[in-house]
Amino acid sequence: MSPDTLSSEITSETIEALLNRRSIRKYADTPVTDDHVNAILGAALRAPTSSNVQAYSVVVVRDPAIKEEIAVPCGNQQHIVSCPVFLAFLADLTRIEAAFQRHGHTADNNNLEMGLVATIDAALVGMSAYVAAESLGIQGVMIGAVRNDPEKIAEILGLPNRVYAVFGMCLGFPDQAPKQKPRMPVSGIVHHDRYDADASLAVLDPYNAQLRAHYEAIGKETTADSWSDEVDAKLSAKARDGLRAALKARGFDFS
Repeated sequence: MSPDTLSSEITSETIEALLNRRSIRKYADTPVTDDHVNAILGAALRAPTSSNVQAYSVVVVRDPAIKEEIAVPCGNQQHIVSCPVFLAFLADLTRIEAAFQRHGHTADNNNLEMGLVATIDAALVGMSAYVAAESLGIQGVMIGAVRNDPEKIAEILGLPNRVYAVFGMCLGFPDQAPKQKPRMPVSGIVHHDRYDADASLAVLDPYNAQLRAHYEAIGKETTADSWSDEVDAKLSAKARDGLRAALKARGFDFS
């Protein structure tokens, strides 16, 4: 293992697709058909799920008017509007609640674990869908900004109580080939047998420099400590500070 990358002579089409993955925000006119979406989601729904609870749902959005509505609370990201298809991956406790009710129980005052299970289930299905789409030449970008205003997104998508949008995904055939953003050196990410705290922190300065060089190469303004400054600016002021209360109101207790 080198300090920067993991090298192996073993590869596959899936491995190559993941190694070459990048976020795509501009899309060609080539249609993404219902058959494409059915193939992608049919494969994704075989993703792992905790105890077979399958605490997720997916909303497929093609209606331009609905995509425009979704874009507003997501910071007016125009690729939400321009993508051929937008997928909303949902944590969904409604079927669990129905199962509880059949046995005289309730999902009221559910604990942290139930919300985590549903959220992780949705994430596993979403990433599986992303990989399946890549295998067909369809690419896109994840939209975490659906959590900016969970109630507004729920209103737009008609979500009942105990359902929230974990993230969205724009999909289409790409009309751009952006430069791939570097990842942190694996020496700080991959640990063997025991976690190495010194190695984890040792990658920060090299990665700040590497990311700064990447941004400067594509003409994007940045700072000397590119990643550290960006993370501090985005997260230190309690990003989406009202999210816990909003999700609790929707039946997810993350307290």
